[in-house]
Amino acid sequence: MYLKNIAIFSLSIIILTLSSCSGKKEEEKTVYENTKFKEKDQNTVQLSDQQIKSVGLTTTIIQEKTMQKLVRLNGKVEIAPSHISSVSSIMGGHIKSINVINGSHFNKGQVLAVVEDQQFIQLQQDYLVTKAQLESARLNFNRQKDLNTSKASSDKTLQTAQADYSTLNATLKGLEEKLRMIGINAKGLNSSNIRSRINIYAPFSGFVSKILVNNGQYINPSDTLFELINPSGLLLELKVFENDVNDVKIGQEILVYNNQNPDKKSSAKTISIVPSIENGGSSMAVAKLSSPNPEFIKGMYINAEVTVNSRFTIGLPNESVVSFENKNYVFEDLGNKKYKMIPVNTGITDDHFTEILKADHLKDKKIVRKGAYSLLMLLKNKAE
Repeated sequence: MYLKNIAIFSLSIIILTLSSCSGKKEEEKTVYENTKFKEKDQNTVQLSDQQIKSVGLTTTIIQEKTMQKLVRLNGKVEIAPSHISSVSSIMGGHIKSINVINGSHFNKGQVLAVVEDQQFIQLQQDYLVTKAQLESARLNFNRQKDLNTSKASSDKTLQTAQADYSTLNATLKGLEEKLRMIGINAKGLNSSNIRSRINIYAPFSGFVSKILVNNGQYINPSDTLFELINPSGLLLELKVFENDVNDVKIGQEILVYNNQNPDKKSSAKTISIVPSIENGGSSMAVAKLSSPNPEFIKGMYINAEVTVNSRFTIGLPNESVVSFENKNYVFEDLGNKKYKMIPVNTGITDDHFTEILKADHLKDKKIVRKGAYSLLMLLKNKAE
């Protein structure tokens, strides 16, 4: 009898426990359903007359439009290595004068600096002496040819005269070329215009990037005097993010501007695209200005716009689309001052419109244009 009572008591406890668990699950289900309803209700917002007047709401509808994707890029102005030149002197000497400063503009053939040394005098002297000896050797060679014809001189004497003439002629040509390299015209050189100084000329028109010497300094032929920039080699290196890599192509026209003057845009064309994605998730496009612009200088940060993929589609004004937590939404006007937030998938965007993908559910609906962001803020505050 005692064991029977224990069994009945234990069974009662089990039944009560199961009943309690079942009741708890029903209660949780009811709470979840209420919460789900509230979350759904939080997608709508009801405004008062005063709020509508304050926000200044306007509405629009889905519109058909030919749209173009606008890709925005940023980067820096650089100079092609082939257009950065290091200038040195062919021969060593002392710097007598420097005629430019850092950043100054120069023209092709302009004298950048003057170098002085006695070896310039020696080179000119050697040229004039060799020139005189060559004339004497030429006369002797011609004379020996005449004598050899009549057998008045031996073949050996003629060969010696010919060798002397050829040697002096080769020496003179070499000295003439050395003079040309240091900027001295050998054909106009004579004993009365020998000079101890030579000029360092600009090889092209451009700007001085660096000056690496000073007056009085002795320089060797291997020393760099100036670093010069040829502005015709100016390049625009632009960062292209992975999502836009397939839209940016060689030969495309782009608009470029700097942060100091964003309203003044210059035309450029892409000339190269690096076929790799770096760790930051971007590649590089290289562009060249269509015409020189002195406002763009080496190292300047710039922005660019590329218009691609023109197509007929449907969309809404940019102000109708709002973003929250990396998702895009629009607001439908339900009437009676009530507005509902609807998630949307967006496509390409230009300066005025945003493409709406799979927008059939928005057709014939009134969509908020002005005031959409204000509705988002009201709804967010309501949720909080």
